[in-house]
Amino acid sequence: MFRPMRRTLAAMCLALFASLPASAPGGEVIYKYDAPGGVIHLSNRRLSKDYRPYFYMRVPRAVDQDKLMAVIRYYGRRYKIDPELVRAMVEVESGFVIEAVSPKGAQGLMQIMPGTGKDLGLTEPFEPGPNIEAGVRYMRDMLDRFGGDASLALAAYNAGPGRVSRTTGVPDIPETKDYVAKVMGRYGARSGMR
Repeated sequence: MFRPMRRTLAAMCLALFASLPASAPGGEVIYKYDAPGGVIHLSNRRLSKDYRPYFYMRVPRAVDQDKLMAVIRYYGRRYKIDPELVRAMVEVESGFVIEAVSPKGAQGLMQIMPGTGKDLGLTEPFEPGPNIEAGVRYMRDMLDRFGGDASLALAAYNAGPGRVSRTTGVPDIPETKDYVAKVMGRYGARSGMR
């Protein structure tokens, strides 16, 4: 008798939380963990790698880039970055290959280095939703750090914020200059279409 009551209570709590936005007021994320035995844990902190943001976007591996745009639009709006800029980043970073790995070890759609991923709490770099969320959140940090200048933020995303701060501009690194030019070119072309 107690077990069905516990599941009913859990279902009622889950329904209540389902009616709430994915993040609490002030942008705080709600995390959910489905424990063995049907027990659901909710927290405002990620207590372990098993806790996922309550609104967790799982995307099938064989999805095309147009379908990934729903995820890109969601996180772009959430972090106040034009989704077309994010799309241009993904195109240049990985060519929309979900399991892309660069020669230097950057992973996933937004090519996040393992150390940066660890700092961002990214535990599943080849899951499109978490990878895009972490990359967009990192780009938001770079935009904030460099006064909203997209070229400097992209350079920092590619070469690291320390190098951009030291050079007070796009570093004289051919790969970084090429990356910034490609992303801005694709972004500008898409923005001009509207």
